[in-house]
Amino acid sequence: MPKIRANSLLILPLMLAGLLPLAGCQEGPAERAGAKVDNAAREVRDTVNPPSGPAEAAGRKIDDATHKNP
Repeated sequence: MPKIRANSLLILPLMLAGLLPLAGCQEGPAERAGAKVDNAAREVRDTVNPPSGPAEAAGRKIDDATHKNP
């Protein structure tokens, strides 16, 4: 019987660790507010210091299309 208990003590944390990433998949109001701040800062940066070349401008367009922030 002690061997079964020892195995369950090892399995339980592994199962909980496997479920942990699922809890972080939801985007809450703080995530959305942070994204808005990031986008506003990027717009200000682009106004003050526009993309320096065609490759950088194309990269930023790709970022905008895929909704990824640098």
